[in-house]
Formats: sequence, C-alpha cells, structure tokens
Amino acid sequence: MNALNHAPSRPARFDASSQHRRSMIAKIQIAKKQLGMIEDDYRQALLDRTGHNSLTQCSDAQLARMVDYMKSKGFSSSPANKAASHPMARKARALWISLYQLGVVHNGSEQALEAFAKRQLQCERMRWANQRDAYKLIEALKAMADRAGWRQHNIVTQKHLTPIQLQVSLCEQILVRLKKAGVVPEDWTIHIAQVRLCGIENNERWTSEDYARLAAELGERLRRHGQTLGGGAQIAHFDQGGVRG
Repeated sequence: MNALNHAPSRPARFDASSQHRRSMIAKIQIAKKQLGMIEDDYRQALLDRTGHNSLTQCSDAQLARMVDYMKSKGFSSSPANKAASHPMARKARALWISLYQLGVVHNGSEQALEAFAKRQLQCERMRWANQRDAYKLIEALKAMADRAGWRQHNIVTQKHLTPIQLQVSLCEQILVRLKKAGVVPEDWTIHIAQVRLCGIENNERWTSEDYARLAAELGERLRRHGQTLGGGAQIAHFDQGGVRG
C-alpha cells in the first residue's frame, strides 16, 4: 500500500500576525467612514503619522499609530457605542456636522455630539433619551447657529428655511468667513466656489449633495486657516470630556 495514503495531514497554519494586520487596516477604513473624513484630510493624516500614502505600505507599528489617531478623533469600534438613529439624533447630527463645517465646534465626531447632548438632555446616551425632550437639544444647536450668523429663518417672513435653503445659507456664511480671512476673493459667490473648489459646473438645478460637498470643502479650508468667529468670539471646543474655550 502506498505510504503516502497514510501520511497525516498537516494542520493549517494560523498566521496571527497577518490577521492582526488585516484587522488594523479594516479598523482604519471603518474609522475613516465613521468620522466622515474627506479624502484629502485622511491622506494627509496618514502621511503625517506613517510617512506613507497607502495602508499596505505601513508597518504594523505605523498601522497601530494610525488606529490610535483615529480613536483620538472619536472613532470607536465598540457595538455598545452604536450611534443613535432616531429622528432627534439624525437632526442633531446634521446640525452638529454643519456647525463643525462653520467652525463653531472644534470636534465634529459622534462622541463630541454625545457629550454635548448629555449636558442638554441630562441623559447618558442620545439613544436612551426621551423624544419629548428633543427640542432642548435641537434648539440649543440652532441657537449656536444663530449666534454664529447661520440664519435658520427667512429674515422677511420669519418662516423656517427649507433643508436646501439651510444648506445654501450655511455655504454663504462659511464663504463670508473665508473672505474676511482673505482666503478667497471678495467677489466669489457660492456658485463660483462650487466650480472652483469642487469642479461641479452645470446649468441644472443644484442638488442637496452638491451643497453638502461645497460646505465640506469650504469648512475644510476654514479649519485649515484656524479662523475665529466673527466679532472676535472664539471657536467653541466640544470634546468628549467637556467644553473648552
């Protein structure tokens, strides 16, 4: 009988190091989406912390450094920290991100929003909050927007602006700050900014996605130049641990 038929099969080798490496790469990619990082910001952060433009080029130590950086920005892979998804949370999140683009809050992460919401609602997590108390959080965020010059109502009729009108108003206010800082020319309109900064040039009706993209691009430039709020007021810094001036 052929001895090869009786040779014991070799157990598959488990490469723990390779699996850990794949896990770190996956975490970084998930964190990028969770934090809403635009590509340019992500690539710059990667280059600053690892010296590479691609995760596959990084050593295990460099990948770990990048994971730690993402966690410092608010990333969490814990299921217990799953973001709230009810209407109050979605509206608050949209306002929070917009205020981040406007330069009113320093940290646009979910954890920073949770810390702010905890103070307004007196509840540990937004997903546990009583929906009847939603107005407290939403009105607090709207008040921050109004103080920063991002109008929430029509100045003539005093009616609430529609969602897309709010996006236009947001882009206009960020553009005002960039003009004051001398970052963009005084004669720029948001349409000119859209073409010059985002490369979107069409004669059709602009979509909500177009305005969201422009707000993100303008906001990134505002943060890059570290501008303070109009009238000399400083940007409010909301982090996981609280508020700093």
